[in-house]
Amino acid sequence: MSNTIKVRAKSSGGVADIKCLITHPMEQGNRKDKTTGEDIKPHFIQDVTIEINGKAIVSGSFSGAISKNPYLACKAKANPGDTLKISWADNLGNKDSAEDQVK
Repeated sequence: MSNTIKVRAKSSGGVADIKCLITHPMEQGNRKDKTTGEDIKPHFIQDVTIEINGKAIVSGSFSGAISKNPYLACKAKANPGDTLKISWADNLGNKDSAEDQVK
């Protein structure tokens, strides 16, 4: 998977408002396919990390209880020009990351 993360970060007074949207199915694994009747396998993000200038500011675990295409928002100390990186890994081994500059 690539290009699954849209991120924006804007700093005001040394505090950045970080917003990101991750495109992911986030399938919990307890539903059945309506046409075949077979179980739909779990497919969800397990780990998410947000870094500023290489230092992790948010690190968390997700489960199948999170909705499709999760939206994350937080505030952190950052100045314009700082490097923001968001990365995730799911239960099937897929990974993605995105970098942007704080505005």
